Amino acid sequence: MRIKVPHFSLVILIGPNSSGKSTFAERHFQNSEIVSLDYCRYLISDAPKETLATAKAYELMNEIIDKRLSMKKLTVVDAPNVLKHQRLELLNLANLHHALTVAIVLNLPKEVIIANNRSNDFPIDDNIINYQLHQLELSLPNLKQEGFNSVYIINSVEELMKTEITQAPLFCDKQTESGPFDIIGDIHGCFDELVLLLKKLGYVIEDYHVTHPEGRKVVFVGDLVDRGPKSVEVLKLVMGMVKDGLAFCVQGNHDNKLYRMLSGHNVIVNHGLELTRQELDQATETFRNDVKEFLKDLPTHVILDYGKLVVAHAGIKEEYIGRHSKEIKAFTLYGDTTKELDEWGLPERRLWSNDYKGNALIIYGHTPNLEPVMINNTINIDTGCVFGNKLTAYRYPEGEFVFVEALQKYASYPRPLR
Repeated sequence: MRIKVPHFSLVILIGPNSSGKSTFAERHFQNSEIVSLDYCRYLISDAPKETLATAKAYELMNEIIDKRLSMKKLTVVDAPNVLKHQRLELLNLANLHHALTVAIVLNLPKEVIIANNRSNDFPIDDNIINYQLHQLELSLPNLKQEGFNSVYIINSVEELMKTEITQAPLFCDKQTESGPFDIIGDIHGCFDELVLLLKKLGYVIEDYHVTHPEGRKVVFVGDLVDRGPKSVEVLKLVMGMVKDGLAFCVQGNHDNKLYRMLSGHNVIVNHGLELTRQELDQATETFRNDVKEFLKDLPTHVILDYGKLVVAHAGIKEEYIGRHSKEIKAFTLYGDTTKELDEWGLPERRLWSNDYKGNALIIYGHTPNLEPVMINNTINIDTGCVFGNKLTAYRYPEGEFVFVEALQKYASYPRPLR
């Protein structure tokens, strides 16, 4: 079995005593990454199996986990974790720090675990092992539903010995990509303007195949589709660029809604989605499936140039960068909303950029304006092309804006652009 563990995540080992969790952890992870219940008992009571210290050891273990996750460190929990309430407590810690979670279950045969226990220097009662095995059996069918991002179940000693673990960066982590970049604002189906802007930036386009003589790459801030006339053509171009390694793209709220529609979810078809649906109805089923998979894999944000540049559709708070959760996804898709509507009937949003104090330059879009808006170390480059204004790119690291005027007004915005 091959297990992929994100660099920043909470790995929760699950299995009865004597199932081999500690040996497994020591084989695959650094000592500093492992938080062991037995070791916490030892620190408190001088005895790793002292049951009277178990409650306090759990408190210490969770405190260490909390501190490590706050530092964005990979953390591996070495404890039985066969009871649901114990796992939920760990999942809550992960959610608090917006960390991905990986469950690795050592579901070895009963006779193997009993034999391991009896060979230990300090074996525990077989009844305890049997209880833990029963609790594990009850837990197995529902682990994914508890909220784990990934669940791996190891069912034999042979499988345990052959398991390989690789650590991988989060899908938003592209820090080794240092540019130069051309970051392009919300396109909304404005294919003709996109082509004009790419050509103005020096890109060569031949039948949806794009190159740049100087090796520049594009970063799209999302909202590729809806409202404009040629969403399918935009998708073909952008998907090809991402596949060829010439572009990165983050997910916008319109892209997310299209993905949910293509996945069979019941969504309200409005705000231009009806136009995109009409276009996709004329496309092949293969292309629609390709679009669904493409949109599914788009990250909430991308970190570039060794952390100096971050791109997110509607922006991102400094403490969210390099983390992942439903809360962060909602923020990057919709911004810092108040749940109220403004005088134009639009979602009321707080200006999160007013409070941003980070070193990374954050480029985003989502809210259209007549000109790019620069606040602190953030830039909103959505200049409302689909609403008849212009499509804007920000050249990094040059710090220059390049734009093309909209060829026409394709849709109306509830409030005047300002």
